[in-house]
Amino acid sequence: MKLYKTYIIIVLFASFTVLSAMAAPPNDEVKRNEINSVSTAVPFLTIAPDSRSSAMGDVGVATSPDVNSLHWNPAKYAFAESDRGIALSYSPWLRGLVKDMNLLYLIGYQKLDDMQAIAGSLRYFNMGNIQFYDINGSFMKDGRPNEFAFDVAYSRLFSENISAALAFRYTRSDISSGISSSSGTKAKAGNSFAADLAVYYHSELDIAGKSGTWALGADFSNIGNKMSYSNEQHKTFLPINMRIGGSVGLDLDFYNKLSFSVDINKLLVPTPPVYENGEIVYGKSRDVGVVKGIFQSFSDAPGGFKEELHEISYGFGLEYLYREQFAVRTGYFHEHPTKGNRRYFTMGIGVKTHMIGFDFSYLISTLGRNNPMNNTLRFSIIVDLGK
Repeated sequence: MKLYKTYIIIVLFASFTVLSAMAAPPNDEVKRNEINSVSTAVPFLTIAPDSRSSAMGDVGVATSPDVNSLHWNPAKYAFAESDRGIALSYSPWLRGLVKDMNLLYLIGYQKLDDMQAIAGSLRYFNMGNIQFYDINGSFMKDGRPNEFAFDVAYSRLFSENISAALAFRYTRSDISSGISSSSGTKAKAGNSFAADLAVYYHSELDIAGKSGTWALGADFSNIGNKMSYSNEQHKTFLPINMRIGGSVGLDLDFYNKLSFSVDINKLLVPTPPVYENGEIVYGKSRDVGVVKGIFQSFSDAPGGFKEELHEISYGFGLEYLYREQFAVRTGYFHEHPTKGNRRYFTMGIGVKTHMIGFDFSYLISTLGRNNPMNNTLRFSIIVDLGK
């Protein structure tokens, strides 16, 4: 009965999403195919920070629990087998464009008992050294813009198969180094507070006499106040995101395991409308509150239902485990060309000893060697401190 209730909730939510999107008026086909990316503040919050999930096509909402679950679905911690653990991940970012931009991610968790767990993380994004110039092209100063986010989460089992979690996040974004604009507006660091809501369903299965597990997950992240970088600037939405997905794992034999996972993502942020002569002719105004913006994001695309579908990105991941000590991973991530055009294959490996594990991932863009995301690397070290 509990499983049926889970199915009903998912079906109702999906039906509401589709019907809301279909309520948007159809527009010219030309409008449907124009580039119209959904922009937000602090997009670094959406970057996959760890090597395991990034090697599997950026999936993680329903994969087996690990120390890095806070970014993907903190509800998974309640099902973690180990009592505690910490991890550190490092990724040189967009090295095709710059040589000193990188992302650091430090995370840890602790199980309080068999039903509860807490976790915390620190994410630091360094944009490297940047030279600032005024509107006339005159050099002003050197700066090192940076952003960071601090998270805490609480996860709890509600039944043998279902857990839920609540996470809180403080984010600070200093991208201007305090430089004033040409109009004299004083820039400042942006600050925001946000929350994540997550749920995870986990159960055993049997296929052709082989045991395994299957799981469903949902995570609504970065639900918080808009961010501003000056006292006069219009505030910008955080990257409020809906991530849902599923995973199936199968024990091939005593030593070998194989799992397949799928994630679906959609930004719950209003889509930019189309203007003519200063008036909105397609879409809806983005000058709305956070709650209204979340619901509006399902039905405000200028291109109607077809463009709403374009705003959904997909990730597919495959993981092979040998004796829980050696892992081979691969995956694919797809985003529509009009909504960001991130499309890439991923791969990676993992090695684990009694207490320490090392993960590595590598990204290959399908858009060619000159794509700035091509050849992105991530490195993670995991320490299992459990019993």
